[in-house]
Amino acid sequence: MIEKSRKRKKILIWTGGIILILVLGISLTSRYFANKFKPLIKAQIKELVLRSTDSLYHIEFSAIRINLLTGNASLTAVKVIPDTQVFKKLIALKKAPNNIYYVELEKLGIRNFHLFRLLRYRKLNISQLRLDNPNVVMVNKQFDFNEDKPPRPNQSPYDYISGYLKEFSIHTIDFNNIRFKYINNNKAIPEIDSVKNLNITLKDYLIDPHSATDKSRLYLLKDVKINLNNYTFATPDSLYRLNLNQLDFSAASGKLNIKSFSLIPRYDEMKFGEILGYAKDRYEIQMSDISLEGINLPLYILKQELFAKEMNIANGSVAVFNNNSLAKKNIEKIGRYPHQLLQKIEAKLNISKLNLSNVNISYSEFDRDSRQKGTISFEHTSGSFSNVTNTPKYKSINPFMTAGLTSYMMGKGKLDVNFKFDLNAKDGAFSYSGRLGPMEGRSLNRITRPLGMVEVKSGTVKKLEFLIDANDHTATGFMKFEYRDLSVNLLKREKGEDRLVRQGWMSFLANAIILNPNNPDSSGILITAPIHEVRKKNGSFFHFIWRSLLQGIKHSVGVTEAKQQKIKTQIARFGQMKIDREARQARREKRRLLRKKAEALRKK
Repeated sequence: MIEKSRKRKKILIWTGGIILILVLGISLTSRYFANKFKPLIKAQIKELVLRSTDSLYHIEFSAIRINLLTGNASLTAVKVIPDTQVFKKLIALKKAPNNIYYVELEKLGIRNFHLFRLLRYRKLNISQLRLDNPNVVMVNKQFDFNEDKPPRPNQSPYDYISGYLKEFSIHTIDFNNIRFKYINNNKAIPEIDSVKNLNITLKDYLIDPHSATDKSRLYLLKDVKINLNNYTFATPDSLYRLNLNQLDFSAASGKLNIKSFSLIPRYDEMKFGEILGYAKDRYEIQMSDISLEGINLPLYILKQELFAKEMNIANGSVAVFNNNSLAKKNIEKIGRYPHQLLQKIEAKLNISKLNLSNVNISYSEFDRDSRQKGTISFEHTSGSFSNVTNTPKYKSINPFMTAGLTSYMMGKGKLDVNFKFDLNAKDGAFSYSGRLGPMEGRSLNRITRPLGMVEVKSGTVKKLEFLIDANDHTATGFMKFEYRDLSVNLLKREKGEDRLVRQGWMSFLANAIILNPNNPDSSGILITAPIHEVRKKNGSFFHFIWRSLLQGIKHSVGVTEAKQQKIKTQIARFGQMKIDREARQARREKRRLLRKKAEALRKK
């Protein structure tokens, strides 16, 4: 038994030794042949890049490492550089692409290049190219001859490599942590944008006799995947910070998802305007879910036009605040309605449908008189916009952008509102109509107390309907406002304090003389309010709409010019009566003092 055990050990030792020698031999042989092949492979790589790009690009690298045993290799200090002279020749021949690229990276990793397949079948199949921390510069110059060009090469790259390769494929190309710079050369002065922490994966790159005509491929690729994590950008005026968390895009599906997006002001509500020195709308935006579907990536690559069939925005908030106690800077806002700003965006944009779901929208002001903040909110807003575009082609087909939204005013009353924007109107023409359902009137005190110094004591909204046509200068239309049991308190700010107190006598006059407690009244007559609001040149879109609706509400409840004049006359009369009463009292007091003085003299 002992003898058999010794023989078994010897056999194992000899077998292990032979295997070790074979491994070392293969390794040394592979290194030998790798070193032998290095100059040839280096030349072949450079030739491959030249041939497959029709001499537009050439590749430079300082060193190459090859492991024939594993089929892996790497290039160091890599540069992919376009030949500007070749590019000019291609422009003259009307064959130049709209984009050229400059790529630099410390190392390019090649995994599993299937040496046996290359030697036997003349097929170069690479499992993965990995490019870590590359610098990529993309220069865009749009050419008319590339209009409506399909995302496939005019001439198959196979024509350039067929002399020595039957097939060239890369299963995966990974660009990790890209520093990307985009240069727009379509203007007299180039525009430059940049982004970091970008990841791009190119799937199934193939050059063979048929890939160039394969309509399922995009620039010889089956898919392009883009990922961007934790992108932060400070706006040029340093007032905001834009944050974007996890953007994912797939060209094959045409779908883009953004996990969260936010626009965060650098300063709080009160400090924002104080830093600027004047009143200015402050925006704060938070969105949890954003997606776009049906994106045309070739169109964006060629012409930087964003075309999408559908965009979805869900679970977010938009808050606008203005400090009305500060001086107003006389900045004209004519021409800055949403559809007008859309037309001023230089990049072409076309979104067939934009859906909103569960978005809270609010507008707040800090009032100089009440020294309090008032807020009007539209909660759980959902609906859709159609034909969101600034592209002449689509505006000629349909010149209107429309929107249908459902919201809950102050979180209580259901509000259905529709907008129609004329995308071609030079005067910013648009219209809006809506219907507000039943709600308790006291819910409006969050805005009426601070901004109007009016408190709704009682009242129930039954229905409010409006239809208004507007442009850069005026809004005209009508309103039907049905309500019952309306009663209010007029307020004033207590001197030296920030609290509001009730004006008893004024409140009595307002309820007795001005306000209609019911509409329709007891005889069934409904007051329909005409609307004609002149826009202030420095008034924003939201402010103009609010002022227009407020005019209709005031007229419906009885706050007309005639009634306001009547109460002013009444107040003046009561004021004069008070003055006369005080004068009579003063005269009586004077006579009393004189009598008292005369009586004192008589006693002496």
